[in-house]
Amino acid sequence: MPEDTTLTAFDAARALAFIGDLSMGQPIDHSLRTAWLAGMIATQAGCHAAQVEVAQHVALLRWSGCTANAQEFADFLEDDVLGRRALLASAQPRLRQPHQASIPGAVVAMAQIHCEIAGDIANMLGLGPEAEAALRAVFEAFDGSGVPGLLQGEGVPLATYVVALASDLEIFSRLYGLDEALTLARGRADSLYPGFLVDACAPHAAAWMTRLDASPAPWTDAADPPVSMRRRVGLELVGDVSDLKLPWMTGYSRRVARLARDCGAQLGMSEAMCHRIHRAGLIHGIGRAAVPNAIWNAPEPLPAASMERLRLVPYWTSRAAGQIDGLAAEAEIASFAFERRDGSGYFRGRSGASMPLEGQVVAAAEQWVSHRTRRPWRPELTDAQARDRMQADVEAGRFDAEVVDALLACALSGTPAKPAAPAQDDASLSQSELDVLRCISQGDNTKQVARALGISASTVRTHVERVFRKLGCSTRAAATLKASARGLL
Repeated sequence: MPEDTTLTAFDAARALAFIGDLSMGQPIDHSLRTAWLAGMIATQAGCHAAQVEVAQHVALLRWSGCTANAQEFADFLEDDVLGRRALLASAQPRLRQPHQASIPGAVVAMAQIHCEIAGDIANMLGLGPEAEAALRAVFEAFDGSGVPGLLQGEGVPLATYVVALASDLEIFSRLYGLDEALTLARGRADSLYPGFLVDACAPHAAAWMTRLDASPAPWTDAADPPVSMRRRVGLELVGDVSDLKLPWMTGYSRRVARLARDCGAQLGMSEAMCHRIHRAGLIHGIGRAAVPNAIWNAPEPLPAASMERLRLVPYWTSRAAGQIDGLAAEAEIASFAFERRDGSGYFRGRSGASMPLEGQVVAAAEQWVSHRTRRPWRPELTDAQARDRMQADVEAGRFDAEVVDALLACALSGTPAKPAAPAQDDASLSQSELDVLRCISQGDNTKQVARALGISASTVRTHVERVFRKLGCSTRAAATLKASARGLL
């Protein structure tokens, strides 16, 4: 039977909401709570059913572009996770910019990356033009003081306003209490969002928050996802969005998934188990969003405080299992990606037979891909160096010898997976354009690409312009996501 790596758009959106919440330093139910509140606000404001649904979709995906600009945020605020959390928690009054030119160029660039990715994700999930348009304008404001400040008033989709208000109420009521949250929302009326939305929701906010904090959570009431989110989409999208957090991780989750699947087959595991391992490999890194880029980009060994944050990566992946029904089994397997048989791994510190075989396979595959991936402080290891490291881990009891033997048989088979050749529907990307695309997808700048490919910087810029035009995008992150979805990276 053909391998199925699909899931419903509903589960994909929830997985992306989970990643977005981690990226923003928020509780992992923030986007789910915001989506429910957005539905209540839209309904109370007189929106019809389709508009209510769009608002809920936008709330789930509002932060889906956060991994894509994480490095830019890290350059701007140092800690991209805690920095974003502080921005969302700020109760400072919003000030209208006297001139849009006064907005730092870095802020505009980050917003562009975020919105382009979020809009592209909505398109890939098939959520319709209304949701896509709202996500592409997610930082615009009613009075025109948003970013990039190209839209205002009725020019901004209503769902953008509804979700901004819902998010403010969710965050501020949690941090400062409902009364203060409503005061802050009123202070943003006719600035960030239209005043009539605040007027519509204020009388009902207390009842909504009581319901939101009740058990079970109100979003668990619906037995089935809405029709608009029942279509099947590739789970690869979730892995690709996770990998956008770090340019050097482009394609990382796909490589782990493919190698883990092949290793499982080499071990004689059932087809169903191999499928499950493949899916687990695709999502093994969703917890990475909770760790700032400064830690990922720092040379090892890391200080104890940084290691403690890293130890939470598989924990958050495990938590996803309880929140996203369609990924429960896979997320549980994926949460063993950093465990070791001698108990030296994390987050559980499991050892020996207490590690499920599927988890051991994913862990070994992740370690191999880690060795074979360049980092900012070191080049990728050669096959021989990676093999020696894996065998040393076996001798130390960190990996099972049979698992590593099977993995090495697959990884060193002499037929490594190659990026796909350009297809007819890929706007006829030339081989030279593909070469440049693969370089920029990994974060190389113009000079680095030119040096690597032996071409001039002006030629690199020409190829990049053509790639962006043919893929219909304007940022490196969007080109990477679209190219990954088409199997080009």
